[in-house]
Amino acid sequence: MLQANNSVELLTKLQSEDLYVQLIQQLNKDLHLSNINFEFQETLTSLELKSLLIEFLMNLITNNYDDYLNLLYRVDVSERSLIKLASERLRDSIEQVAFLVLKREAQKVWLKQNFGK
Repeated sequence: MLQANNSVELLTKLQSEDLYVQLIQQLNKDLHLSNINFEFQETLTSLELKSLLIEFLMNLITNNYDDYLNLLYRVDVSERSLIKLASERLRDSIEQVAFLVLKREAQKVWLKQNFGK
């Protein structure tokens, strides 16, 4: 299983295992299944993806909280992980949530790659 301490490390590992594009595809699939009309381009660099995901989540939480919660549910980010977030600044919390989203999507991609569909 892919182990990482932050988003950049995780995305770098995914690129080295040729799973980066599949991660973006999985993220887009979950956005679509959450009825969110947004798509991340597969050509984004890892830093661009991280930055865009943070901005996207920030926009969702401030402008459409129901969609934000629906996406977290669809991605399957655990409540326990969300409760552990300890930051008073919204931006810092969203950066941590973005990492949790990427980590969960990476798990899905890795499991599909190693154990079939």
